[in-house]
Amino acid sequence: MSDMLLCRLADSTAIEPLINKWAVWSDLISPVSYSLHLVNYQMKTLASYLKNPEIHVKACRSPKLAGGPFVDVPIHRADEINKLLRDTEKNQAGNISFASEVVNFYNFLATEAKGQSLEPYYQRIPDLLRGYAELLYDYYNHPILRFLESLLYESPYYQRGGQSLRIFEQKHDNYRRSFLSTPRLEEDGQIDWVIPFESPEIDELFKVEHKPVPLGQIKEVLNLDPANEGVLSNLVTTATSPPREKWDGPGVRIRYFGHACLLIEWNGISVLTDPWIGVDSTEKTVARFSHNDLCEHIDFVLITHCHHDHFVPESLLRLRHKIGCIVVPRTFGLLYSDPSLKLMARKIGFKNVIELDALESIKLEGGEIIAFPFLGEHADLAHGKTAYVVRANNQQILIAADSNCLDPRMYEHIHNILGPIETTFLGMECVGAPLSWLYGALLPSKLQHSHDQSRRTRACNAAAALELLESIGSKRVYVYAMGSEPWLQYSMGLALSEDSIQIQQSDKLIAATRQKGFVDSGRLFGKFELHLS
Repeated sequence: MSDMLLCRLADSTAIEPLINKWAVWSDLISPVSYSLHLVNYQMKTLASYLKNPEIHVKACRSPKLAGGPFVDVPIHRADEINKLLRDTEKNQAGNISFASEVVNFYNFLATEAKGQSLEPYYQRIPDLLRGYAELLYDYYNHPILRFLESLLYESPYYQRGGQSLRIFEQKHDNYRRSFLSTPRLEEDGQIDWVIPFESPEIDELFKVEHKPVPLGQIKEVLNLDPANEGVLSNLVTTATSPPREKWDGPGVRIRYFGHACLLIEWNGISVLTDPWIGVDSTEKTVARFSHNDLCEHIDFVLITHCHHDHFVPESLLRLRHKIGCIVVPRTFGLLYSDPSLKLMARKIGFKNVIELDALESIKLEGGEIIAFPFLGEHADLAHGKTAYVVRANNQQILIAADSNCLDPRMYEHIHNILGPIETTFLGMECVGAPLSWLYGALLPSKLQHSHDQSRRTRACNAAAALELLESIGSKRVYVYAMGSEPWLQYSMGLALSEDSIQIQQSDKLIAATRQKGFVDSGRLFGKFELHLS
């Protein structure tokens, strides 16, 4: 292909941001959680695979074990996993030692600090942690090791040097292997672009998604090795990009892009929630909105919480050049399992980041974005999270994410303050993973099994969801697909079926709301568009 040929990125071209060959999510960005996850999950999982690759490969074929700590790499590539583990031990020795000191010192504090002054313990802080931590108590004299996250982002523990983008063709909807447990080894047909996430060159690449430029310009942005020129030819197209219509009709238009991602447009304003945009696979099986269905500029992106299915770096980085402002929840800053999304967004290159607490808002012409309290779903760990009410003209729309109606009185108070919120979008993963699934690698001591099973990352069941809806005066409810969309399976790992409790409970809610005379209700899947006037 000539360097002068006008090309854009093909609709089937996908990216995965990586850190040291692992697909990125929030716990792999913030330095403390990264170090702990590296040692207590990644390295242990790789070591387990090397002991018995056959068990891992077999487990990865079982739907019942989806999302478990199993490496989906063929046995004949075990040597590459061994090399990755050895390289990790060598190249990330600093983070490995840091993680060990965090656990050891926190356990020391838990044993020694019983309510006496913590000032003398500053002299006992290990050298690797010195200057990065504050020692505190809760009201019951339980010690807290609080890290100064902004300082750690400027330390050697922040893995800027290991950041890269894997660029490849998404051949079919369920194309990718599980991202939590399986590192990304080198594959034919992909480009591994080593570049820090904050780099403006990333924006230059994704501007080419819709605006063709000479092929040579794309090569220059990627600093492409000549050996990869043939690969690039499969990732670009000379076909004209379809026009991206901007909604200028009456009322409000809402488009569903999958999972918890909605595009809400009115009066020339665009708001995108928890962006996770699937590409159009070469062998697409389910119709959906994708990148070609987004407007050219997105005024606000709303992030509800930092779980891997809501704060999605691959979509955020891809859209960064067209996002005006990213809105995130306020974090508490006491627990290192609760990273600051404001700091994280800035470290991956977002300049305009607003942090909102409950009932704080952003005024818009003919509307408002209001932070809404978000209970549950985080296994009883303190966590920065918020739902949102988008007030568009005379409509109020609740983006409830994975809220659990643990206290209906709270929703009654909100109803008294904001009035009826007629349209609600809600997740109903009412089983939820045990505490250890996302947070086990971060905890300084082993959990009791009964506690692990009772503390789950769960959202509403049918009864709780109905109570939430009635408390705020909703008349429409739309339940997220909860990972059923095939192009999201690599991340969700739920493998839901018609017999799954989550599906049965959402069906029960939909039946109950229809019986009660709701204007509309349903469970979303694939392509969906709603107009409100």
